[in-house]
Amino acid sequence: MKKILISGISGFAGSHYSQFLIDNVPDTEVHGLVRWRSPLDNIRHRLDKIHLHYGDLEDLPSLQKIINEIKPDFVAHLAAQSYVPYSFDAPIATLNVNCLGTCNLLEAIKSAKQNNICDPIVHIVSSSEVYGDTTPDEVPITEDNPLRGASPYGVSKICEDMLGMQYWLSYKIKIIRTRAFSHSGPRRGEVFVLSNFAKQIAQIEIGLQEPVVSVGNLDSVRTFADVRDMVRAYWILLQQCEPGEVYNIGGKATVTMRQMLKQLIAMSTFAGNMKVEVDPKRLRPSDVTLQVPCIDKFVKATGWKPEITFAQTLQDTLGYWRDKLKR
Repeated sequence: MKKILISGISGFAGSHYSQFLIDNVPDTEVHGLVRWRSPLDNIRHRLDKIHLHYGDLEDLPSLQKIINEIKPDFVAHLAAQSYVPYSFDAPIATLNVNCLGTCNLLEAIKSAKQNNICDPIVHIVSSSEVYGDTTPDEVPITEDNPLRGASPYGVSKICEDMLGMQYWLSYKIKIIRTRAFSHSGPRRGEVFVLSNFAKQIAQIEIGLQEPVVSVGNLDSVRTFADVRDMVRAYWILLQQCEPGEVYNIGGKATVTMRQMLKQLIAMSTFAGNMKVEVDPKRLRPSDVTLQVPCIDKFVKATGWKPEITFAQTLQDTLGYWRDKLKR
């Protein structure tokens, strides 16, 4: 029985990852790192299949204790302060969690390796935000594109990414890094763009909101994947990819935020007309307006391809908010 430790297991991607493993990889024991205050709503329906361990990325002794007790074969590091706009308001907190927290986790794993306790394969989940804004001649973005984070979050993910590389080079911890491009789906936090639009539309449908959708920059271009495709990729990565390498992972649906919103509105049951209004508070001090990935390296290494259509992602996210608002 192989054991995997997932940091951030109660979050969006972490909860989908644990569900994928429980449903599809029965010979794997799923462990999760959570804080005492972590909401467990996303994994409540699978709690009988998950081993939870309480600790904190900013507390090294708690991580050492967990690693030494579990002796994981795999570690998937998904936990992060992942909301880009918040990173402008709280840059130090963002850097503490994402940079120092990652360093603490890698120190705990290094100690376990040096003491012959365990030597897991480690997946560091970085972000496409490390690339910052790109010009049209730089897309699709390859792993060799310059790293120029345009937010404290982007900078923190560069740090996390480079720490992963350094611990491989210095200590031969079996680290594989990914730079995940935009992904969404059911259970996505309401502050993130696709989920936020879906929630507003669901509220309008049942009269909880006036028929006005508040938006930020609708001209930004993103390539979306479904979170369920992404977590499947994460597991394949641990089985087939090489330590020390970095891979872009992303979908194939490239849209402007305007196009995405138009598709969501077309799926609505609301009979009237919806207005769209720009809320200045939703505009970032510096923005990333063009992100289209090249995922050839990962596809060549694994054969993975996105399977869930963007229309299905939109429909399922809208359905998630409809169900949640009825409770």
